[in-house]
Amino acid sequence: MDEVFRYRGRSLNTCDVADIRTLIAAHPGASRRALSRKLCERWDWRQPNGQLRDMVCRSLMLALHRSGHIELPPVRWRPPNNVIARPAPAPVAMDRDPIRGRLGDIGPLVIRLVRGTAQEPLFNALIEAHHYLGYTAPVGEQLKYLVFAQDRPIACFAWSSAPRHLGPRDRFIGWSAQARRQNIRFLVYNSRFLILPWVEIPNLASHLLGHMARHLSGDWQRAYGHPVYYLETFVDPGRFSGTCYRAANWVFLGPTTGRGKDAPTRQPNRPPKEVLGLPLTPRFRTLLAV
Repeated sequence: MDEVFRYRGRSLNTCDVADIRTLIAAHPGASRRALSRKLCERWDWRQPNGQLRDMVCRSLMLALHRSGHIELPPVRWRPPNNVIARPAPAPVAMDRDPIRGRLGDIGPLVIRLVRGTAQEPLFNALIEAHHYLGYTAPVGEQLKYLVFAQDRPIACFAWSSAPRHLGPRDRFIGWSAQARRQNIRFLVYNSRFLILPWVEIPNLASHLLGHMARHLSGDWQRAYGHPVYYLETFVDPGRFSGTCYRAANWVFLGPTTGRGKDAPTRQPNRPPKEVLGLPLTPRFRTLLAV
């Protein structure tokens, strides 16, 4: 049957569109949110961890509404802009006495997964106070870690869903647009990495990156129902050299265009970043490019 609409790799034909119209007509009092959940259940449209793909489905239905294929009920409530409405994490009192020495001198390191725990506000506050980009809520799948030495936090990691389009990475993997849409969930982006400013331990950063490379995929599997095959990050060359990533075997893939994902034109609007990547398995191209 002929395709009448395509959204993020999903093809819809006339029967699919008619099915959505029937669903809307059968629930005249339902909100847009309720309709999207009902459609997910009707099509058994789920994430790898079994959760409904509610946000993607809602975006699909809105795109169909705007293109004239369906008629959604009026908007009942507009959520606030989280970037504007969400207050910055509250500062926390910290012991800022210097932590110096060699890795072996500071005792065993404890790396805790803190997303959804009582220690997540501490993570947010440390990033807000000491990372040059500050704290912003990660998008999509995400995990947050705090690293402790002698019961004191010394480092933070944030990992989240990878950008959908990234030229140097896409060329390095060698995947098609269809494979990218299908397999982008197996990539994870290191959105924040912070060693607290009073911590002076040689080789600590590369040591922690190595630990993350060994353990992150298992944590992702437990949290989201699928593994991770590849890690990536951006480095601002005007501020950092990326030495710790290179020491942990991350590979420089090339610069970004400087346009960002929301650029209204094709003109650069920000400083280019260096793209670094780390395959977690020698078979990453076989697993990702199919």
